[in-house]
Amino acid sequence: QVQLVESGGALVQTGGSLRLACAASSTVSQIYTVMWYRQAPGNQRELVATITRGGITVIEDSVKGRFTISRDNAKNTVFLLMNALKPEDTAVYYCSSDRLLTTNGSWLFDSWGQGTQVTVSS
Repeated sequence: QVQLVESGGALVQTGGSLRLACAASSTVSQIYTVMWYRQAPGNQRELVATITRGGITVIEDSVKGRFTISRDNAKNTVFLLMNALKPEDTAVYYCSSDRLLTTNGSWLFDSWGQGTQVTVSS
């Protein structure tokens, strides 16, 4: 069962903005550290941004100054705001959580969503 669902991917022009969302399923009561990754065709998966449950963030150098990660713990949702998009940002974006607490009290580790496509046209 998929515990994380990404949304918000789209086709956008260079310089545009998108906000991606990573929402936990209704069977999840808490999500902890969440990472956004991306993978372009022919490339390895690349870490983009990280946020802890307490809100500490790390933005990787490749997107620093353009991307922001945030979260709404009440809604079990993490966001990735992407500004000043470039064609090289084109990729499938995935969210991942190091651990999830489910509504039945069990823990799930290393959960991944199915990805959302971001395409930036030049």
